[in-house]
Formats: sequence, C-alpha cells, structure tokens
Amino acid sequence: MGDEIITTKEYRDWLIDIKRRVRRAQLKAATAVNTALLEFYWSLGADIVEKQKNAAWGSGFLKQLSKDLMAEFPDMKGFSRRNLEIIRKWYLFYSQEDTIAKQPVSQLTQNAQRSAPQLTKQIASQIVRIPWGHNIAIIQKCGTVEQALFYVRKTLENNWSRSVLIHQIESDLFARSGKAVTNFEKTLPAPQSDLAREMIKDPYNLDFLTLTQDFNERELEKGLIDHITRFLMELGAGFAYVGKQVPLQVGERDFFLDLLFYHTRLHCYVVIELKVSEFEPEHAGKLNFYIKTVDEQLRREGDMPTIGILLCKGKDRVVAEYALSDIHKPMGVSGYELVRSLPDELKSALPTIEQIEAELELGDRNDE
Repeated sequence: MGDEIITTKEYRDWLIDIKRRVRRAQLKAATAVNTALLEFYWSLGADIVEKQKNAAWGSGFLKQLSKDLMAEFPDMKGFSRRNLEIIRKWYLFYSQEDTIAKQPVSQLTQNAQRSAPQLTKQIASQIVRIPWGHNIAIIQKCGTVEQALFYVRKTLENNWSRSVLIHQIESDLFARSGKAVTNFEKTLPAPQSDLAREMIKDPYNLDFLTLTQDFNERELEKGLIDHITRFLMELGAGFAYVGKQVPLQVGERDFFLDLLFYHTRLHCYVVIELKVSEFEPEHAGKLNFYIKTVDEQLRREGDMPTIGILLCKGKDRVVAEYALSDIHKPMGVSGYELVRSLPDELKSALPTIEQIEAELELGDRNDE
C-alpha cells in the first residue's frame, strides 16, 4: 500500500508546478553564477591593465599568470592565455576614457555630469548580465561602446542565443533600428511612439528570399510567408503572425490586407503593405484606410491604435516625410534589401562569368 503510485490530477499538477519551479531556480542560479564570474573577469581585467602599466614584469606576464592560475584551478577553463588577453581587451574596450567620451551620456545614465569611472561602472553592470561568449562576439564585431551596448540591451530584452546575436550584428541591426520615416511622434502617445519607432527598421534585410528579377507583390508576399520564421526574426521580438490577404468589408466592397500581425509588446495590430516599386504618396493614403478599418473592425478593448508599415523597394525620404505629415494614423515607411551587396574588395576577388565558363570548358576537355 505504501508503494502505491499516485496518479491523481491534483498530484500531477503539483508535480508539474514543482518541475517548473526547479527549472526556474536552476536558470536563476546559472544566471547568478554567470554574473559573478563576469564581475570577477571585469576586476581581473582592471588588475591586468593596471599591472601591465605600472609593474615591470615583462612581456611574459600573461603567460606566467595563465600557467599559475591553471595549476591552482585545473577545472576552470577561463584562465588560458588567450582568454586572459580577451578579458584585458574586453575591459579596455569599455573603460578607456577616450572611448567613453565619444558616447552619448544620455544613453548610459540620466545624470549627464557623471564621471568616466562612474559611467564605466554603469556599463559593467549591464555587460556582466549576458554570457561570456556573447560578450566576446560583441567586442569582436562592434566598433563603439554605443553600438556594443545596443546589442547588450537587445540580448537582455530578447534573450538572444549567441548565433542570433551574431546574425543581428552582421545584418547591422544597430544602423537599421529606428531609422524608418514615421509619424509616430504626432499620432501615438510618448511611451508608445518611442517603442514603435524602435520597432521599425530601415531597410529590412530579406536576403533569405529567392525571387525572379521581375517579381510581383504576390510573389514577395508568398516568399515572406514561406519563410515566416526568418521573416519574424527580421521583424524582431513581439511580432505574432495573424494572416495574409486578410479580408475586410467596407460598404459593398471587399479589401484584403497583404500581411497582418499583432505586436505583443505594443499591444496592437500591425498592418504591413508590400510594394515592389518605389514609395508613392498615394500608398500612404491606402494604408491609412486599412489602418482605420482594422481599428474599427478588429481592434478590441485593451488594444492600442493599429500601426501600419509600408514596405517598399525604395523611397525618397523627403517625399515620404511629406506624405506622412498630414496622415493621422500611425505608420512608417521602410525599404527592403533582397541581396546584400558585396564589398568592392570581395567583388574584385570573385571570378567573372567568362572565367567560370573557361574553367568549365577546361574541365570538360580533361574528362574526355
């Protein structure tokens, strides 16, 4: 009787709750361990920089330090010479006074009068909260503290894996975030407008699509839906896909939204209108109509005002700003890139079509 297996729903639910709490505790413990380790790395980096500056220990200092620490702590992997050099570089990247002086203080603290050491402490409190591998990727791929801290904050907000973080850096999210033409300041309350502006990128990187040269809007739409996971990653955290060609009836006529999403952080619908041409002012009027219709027919109590995004092949920024200036519904205009262009130095290293054909002909003759 004492060994009887309990199968009641009450017990199963309680067990599920315990498992959930254990996992939460494990995650919290792992996060605390990571933070404590990186806080140690930060102080070690400061010590290394100070000793190399003031102590006459020679060029073999880090090699000796690595050897001594690994002998004392053989189970710890962070004391290789290479990792000690990275720790030093990591500390210097964020702590050099000339580097900090170039950064907008408002992005780091509300008190613009804080000294460089205080700013450095504020920075350290952020960077120790993400994994060491993420930190290494950021300092290796970012040129400024402002850019690096942008990716630190995004990692914390979105819980990015290292591979997602690297993808976002390589797609230059920092340069594209918040750069679209919008009318959000005039059409949304302050907190909502700031979040909405940061949500929209310009341009969007759609290099995962494979389209013919003369693709149309329906083919572009199908390509995005076929690669919805990649598209959602490019849109950013918070977007939930609702549907394509969503029908709306106004009067006796039927209209269809290209793409409809719901943003879980902004708590609003997002209408995306696709264009395979350059932006034209009349595009804004049509999207304004769609936004109003969604507000009237789909928006429910608790939803914030619907937002629209015009995703165009390109735009004249001045024309877009003029077109949106008298629009009363919140919307933004962004471009998109299907294939990211290669740097000139790489282009020159690639073979020409003629060279490829010559190689193929030579290979065919050799096979004969």
